Amino acid sequence: MKKIAVVTGYRGFLGVNFTQRLLDLGWQVYGIDKKTYVANETLSFLLNANIGNFFREIEEDICDIKWLPECDVIFNFAAESDVDVGNHNSKQFVKSNIEGVRNLLDIINNRLVIRADKPLFFQISTDEVYGDIKDKNLSYDESAELNPSNPYSVTKASADLLIKSWARTYGLEYIIARPSNNYGPFQYPEKLIPLSCKRLARGKKIKLHNKGTPVRTWTHVDDTVEGILTLFEKAERNKIYNISSEYEQTNYETVRKLINAHFLGIVKRDVPNLEEHLDLSFERPGQDIRYAISCEPLKKLGWTPKKEFDKEILKLVKHFKEYWRW
Repeated sequence: MKKIAVVTGYRGFLGVNFTQRLLDLGWQVYGIDKKTYVANETLSFLLNANIGNFFREIEEDICDIKWLPECDVIFNFAAESDVDVGNHNSKQFVKSNIEGVRNLLDIINNRLVIRADKPLFFQISTDEVYGDIKDKNLSYDESAELNPSNPYSVTKASADLLIKSWARTYGLEYIIARPSNNYGPFQYPEKLIPLSCKRLARGKKIKLHNKGTPVRTWTHVDDTVEGILTLFEKAERNKIYNISSEYEQTNYETVRKLINAHFLGIVKRDVPNLEEHLDLSFERPGQDIRYAISCEPLKKLGWTPKKEFDKEILKLVKHFKEYWRW
């Protein structure tokens, strides 16, 4: 039986990689996106390839949409996600990340189920809902208390709680996935890796918050996509699952490797005068020191990360040099 999915935010970084994977697997996909400034413009392969029976595009804001097609699952990737933007103006984050989710849940409960079976609601959340954890020997599992520390993570945590309440009150079936930092192709250049590549290409310094000391876990988008698919196929419903490679390093180390890859084509030997390419003067308000999550429940389902950061960063720097969006 053919699987049918709605993918919201399908033109975003995670959304486009996930949508392509579903199509490769023969799914029928309805892609919903309001096409903001981060919307990926490399999707002609979705719209122009011989997939007319498999893909339909709906240009709509999840806050305003009034109809959803019959489907097996709704994968909700749609969200405002840039922490710095949210710190300066959180209004759109509250609207998209909370009100947008509420609207989708209302449609499921009040309209979609009248003539169809209630679909699984698969929410793409974030590890940032747990807040930071400074002890390098500890990490958060799925039972950890929510302790978000910026407007972005607060809105994502709020959406998670809203979904859980819908399950109890209305019988919604859900999965909430909380991935760690993702990297890979087609990421908009406001995130650390593509933005750093862009600035190097323009001969400018890379701006690092808090002298690059914050620690982040990096999971390749392909591994995250496979993690989401594993959860859909095998995971217990009405549960929360972390997705993480558990490979962590400071932002300084991440950018050091990126600079070496850009100029030398290797990561293990430093360019001369490395810090001439860095601007370490900026302090982010409320900066989280370290994000770290474990994902034993997902691993028990047979998932394991396959991508190695030091190898993938070389490919990624090359990708951003060749396929650049200014």
